[in-house]
Amino acid sequence: MYTTKFAYKLFIGLCFFVLLTQEQLNAQIVIGTPNLGFSQACASESFNTYSTTFVFSPASALNASNQFSIEMSDVDGDFTNATVIYTSSPGSVTSSPATLDFSLPETTAGENYKIRIKSNAPAATSSNSTAFAAYYKIQDSPFTINNLVSTAAYCSGGNYLLTIDNPGSGTNDSPLNYPSLTFNWFKETGPTTSVIVAEGPTLTVTDEGTYFAETNYGTCTSNSFSNRVIVTEVSSGEANAGIASSLGNPFCPGQGVTTLTTLAGNSYQWFKNGVVISEATNQMYETNESGTFAVQVDLGNCFATGAIELVSELFDATINVSEENTIEEGESLSVYFTTTANNPEFEWYLDDTLITDATQDNYEATEFGNYIVVVSETSGCIASKEFAFQINEAIDPFPEVEKIPNVVSPNGDGFNDTWIIPTKYVNGTDTNVMIMTNRGKVILQTDNYLNNWPENDLNLTSINQVFYYVITTSDNETKKGSITVVR
Repeated sequence: MYTTKFAYKLFIGLCFFVLLTQEQLNAQIVIGTPNLGFSQACASESFNTYSTTFVFSPASALNASNQFSIEMSDVDGDFTNATVIYTSSPGSVTSSPATLDFSLPETTAGENYKIRIKSNAPAATSSNSTAFAAYYKIQDSPFTINNLVSTAAYCSGGNYLLTIDNPGSGTNDSPLNYPSLTFNWFKETGPTTSVIVAEGPTLTVTDEGTYFAETNYGTCTSNSFSNRVIVTEVSSGEANAGIASSLGNPFCPGQGVTTLTTLAGNSYQWFKNGVVISEATNQMYETNESGTFAVQVDLGNCFATGAIELVSELFDATINVSEENTIEEGESLSVYFTTTANNPEFEWYLDDTLITDATQDNYEATEFGNYIVVVSETSGCIASKEFAFQINEAIDPFPEVEKIPNVVSPNGDGFNDTWIIPTKYVNGTDTNVMIMTNRGKVILQTDNYLNNWPENDLNLTSINQVFYYVITTSDNETKKGSITVVR
């Protein structure tokens, strides 16, 4: 009886073990090697989406909470410290084959990455994918070296240091601002060929040639490369010191000053149109002017010189009136501009107040005062020029006065500056006007008086001076008197 019961229990246990083992077997899946939808991954801010396709079996073994994830190896294909670059939502992937999209981390840079697929319910891991090159191009635009100066020189037996500019000039997007990047330096071997000569942010040149740098994005093509620099060795005499303009040449002064830069040396002297620029003794010189700029660079045992014909793109404009103008009350002055500005705009001001309805290249001015006109170029080189002029009321040189004045104050205030006499004695009346000092010396005698005495400086002191006049008309009428000239 005991034996029968023991056999029965053993049978029940074996059945339970078989069922449990079968359930565990049914809960396992196999994930195939991921198939890459690309040959290399060259990601950037504008594009960073890649896909992989894989199979798994059986689909019925997936738990409703299962998630598939994509792991990426390190740059050498090692998964010891793998990076999870994608995880699906629970239960979102239920059929095989499956395709998942993923993005690369910004620190990705290498030629031998791999990925693999993992599931968590039940747990399973695929084989590793084939190796692939992958880079995230965090900086993908041209940059400058050597301050954009296209030439460099070193004295015989010396060297020249080329550097990636940081930040450089203008809108240069220096790759040195991105610590994860590395760089390769190249020397040209032909019109379309070159070889890598060094790595790093600088290059010490000891051989003549043409050099440039590129951000190291491996087999991925990239726009992250520098300008070319021709480096020469100087044994004696002069070398060509190139000069670069930060705003280009021609340059737009509306953007501010342009920075002229030459090759590196021990000391510098800048010139404009052949004349030394005082205190311009640095590698860089700022200007907003046109002209021929030159530089002399001391390289130690030799020197270099260079020149640039710098041209400003500032437009030309001319105005048809003088700085000072006069009109009679009720008259007008026609003012107009001729300009080469692109899409010009005009602002007219009278005594610092905007004339709101004056927006054209011409204006009929009727009021006295101080005018300012701002001419602006609104496309291309954005810049402005300012013109100023005055309109004064015309002074009648022969106003009608009743009496001959005996006081004159030539102080330039526009009132009583000259001796103004009645019109019957002035120019055209054949009247003789004579003015003498208090000692009888004749200082003026004319038959055509123009109301303009005194025209010259009388060397007035603090003491008022007295002069005498004699006016004789054509019919021998005579007028005599004194004139006191006060300060």
